[in-house]
Amino acid sequence: MNSNLSDALWFKSSYSGPDRDCVEAAFLDGNMVGVRDSKNPTGPALIFSPIEWDTFTAGVQAGRFEQS
Repeated sequence: MNSNLSDALWFKSSYSGPDRDCVEAAFLDGNMVGVRDSKNPTGPALIFSPIEWDTFTAGVQAGRFEQS
């Protein structure tokens, strides 16, 4: 997929700290969700379909990505 992200409205979680080391997300056309590193806003971004995004966020909430 080749998406133009220049008009995307990126935002950080309200849980983000005051530093710039955060993940940013944007809601894109076609209900897609973009995710990027706030330290590198012109770098690559991941683009998720609605189902992929829902699955990922459910996994985060369930603690599936916690390091032991």
